[in-house]
Amino acid sequence: MIKIKSKEELVIMKESGRMLAETLWEVLKHVKPGVSELELDALAEKLIRQKGGEPGFQKVPGYKHATCMSTNDVVVHGIPTEYKLKEGDIIGIDCGVFYKGFHTDMAQTVQITKGNSEVDRFLEVGKEALQAGIKQAVLGNHVGHISKAIQDIVEVQNGYSVVRSLVGHGVGRDLHEEPEVPGYLYGKIEKTPLLREGMVIAVEVIYNMGGPELVFANKDGWTLATEDGSLAGLFERSLAITKDGPQILTP
Repeated sequence: MIKIKSKEELVIMKESGRMLAETLWEVLKHVKPGVSELELDALAEKLIRQKGGEPGFQKVPGYKHATCMSTNDVVVHGIPTEYKLKEGDIIGIDCGVFYKGFHTDMAQTVQITKGNSEVDRFLEVGKEALQAGIKQAVLGNHVGHISKAIQDIVEVQNGYSVVRSLVGHGVGRDLHEEPEVPGYLYGKIEKTPLLREGMVIAVEVIYNMGGPELVFANKDGWTLATEDGSLAGLFERSLAITKDGPQILTP
């Protein structure tokens, strides 16, 4: 069942989203060669707690970290490790905040010291696809409008691959709620959920430079990587559907 948020609940989620966005952008400032994934994760947890929130991902049974780290070919759910970033790596940091009973969710991928034009283009496509998807998050549209906008930019216009087995989602009292928000369209748009005022969704662009297939990268039961070893990108924002258009809760 899709849960509609009240105005009071949206105020709380906006505050949660502010904490999350401030945290993630600050953590990204510390992304540089020689810094480990675990150091970045510890910083994220410290900042979230200082702001009065809790790491939302630690509410997931069996998960102990504030973030998921997607370095190079890792797509999602990467457990932070002692791995130290180096020149040319890319890293996607996915983070969540739990505040007064509500979750928000956000992710961003960056290159460690820019310079590789092919990688720069790959990441710019992800940003463009995210913005295109968000623009479709308006009353009267369907989830499929978001999905098609993302897929058109990632696959049709640029030849990359949207991951099929992972999707965006509703967010609120639970980290993952209905509806699913795929980054690709299957079936007819009008058959996908209608966007209604008070819905809160996490729009995600989960895509690979190569094929869309994934494998478990190791035996931790969490980390998913590209099957062909190609680079992966992840961009995500939590937003509310309002009569005035999409309200980005994690700017």
